[in-house]
Amino acid sequence: MPILLKNQTSDQLHASLAYAGVSPHLARRLLAAAMKRGELPAPGSHLTARLREELLRLTEIPHLTLVQKVVSPQDGFTKYLFQGRGTGQFEAVRIPLLHRSDDLKYVACVSSQVGCAMGCAFCATGRMGFGRNLAAWEIVDQVVKLQADSPHPIRGVVFMGMGEPLLNYDAVMTAVAILSEPCGMAIAAKAITVSTVGIVPGIRRFTAERQRARLVVSLTSADPLQRRELLPVEQAHPTPDLIQALREYHAVTGQRIMLAWTMISGVNVGADDAQRLADLTRGLPLKLDLIEVNDPTGRFRPPTAAELDNFRDALRAKLAMPVARRYSGGQDIHAACGMLAGRTA
Repeated sequence: MPILLKNQTSDQLHASLAYAGVSPHLARRLLAAAMKRGELPAPGSHLTARLREELLRLTEIPHLTLVQKVVSPQDGFTKYLFQGRGTGQFEAVRIPLLHRSDDLKYVACVSSQVGCAMGCAFCATGRMGFGRNLAAWEIVDQVVKLQADSPHPIRGVVFMGMGEPLLNYDAVMTAVAILSEPCGMAIAAKAITVSTVGIVPGIRRFTAERQRARLVVSLTSADPLQRRELLPVEQAHPTPDLIQALREYHAVTGQRIMLAWTMISGVNVGADDAQRLADLTRGLPLKLDLIEVNDPTGRFRPPTAAELDNFRDALRAKLAMPVARRYSGGQDIHAACGMLAGRTA
């Protein structure tokens, strides 16, 4: 089997190809050329014509196939549907951050799996079921393809597309490393966010390995019984175990814990919900992102303006921690949080 470029870090490429005469410097050049131009570098001082011919035999540069691209006329969010080498299709979203005219940029929201096994009640991806894990190159190439199609740089990546990233841990962390390498996409690790519904062993491994990407946990409810109805992961990884793992993460890294809360009208946006969260996380420095639910089926509805204001006020009073409402764009093209389902429009 050929070695797939964009599927290994430059250090891994060096280890795989050192026997053929590839130095660490050349490994970085190979990765950079694969990422930026989609081809091997031309022969030069570090790459003879003979070695290039050998590398053409030993390596391959894989590419995703773009199936569909849809741009929201409302807010400029852009959804891409891709086909990799395995079964099933998956989506990525280009998120515009154009509020500063002197710093126009995008964030790429990428998928780590085809479908998802987590079965969250309000998530279209969860209703698909699990298809397969994506290879590291399939994750990386989402960002490469979005950048090639963009007039401004991609400066951040969020693993908030299809799939549970910590259930495809090795491929996701390899992709994070490639994307943050100077010879990769040169996206700062602190600008890459890995989101999880609470896979406790994955969080502990993330902590032990001192991963430099940011970690976000989708909590959504501090009531274990309610959380189990909304996020079935609660059965395997109960809330007390999850919070303990997050306390360990904070103790090791010193980082503020980032939680995401999907707000559902009449379900988890009351003052009692705020109090339960404060009690559960007491002594743990937090940043809480509030996200309105997106459910085309109509079963779950976003909070009313009054519910949102009252919930935010209760959180600020009881938590005394930063609380932010995160805009979830692209709803009109089914590109918003929880709406990705790997289908053409």
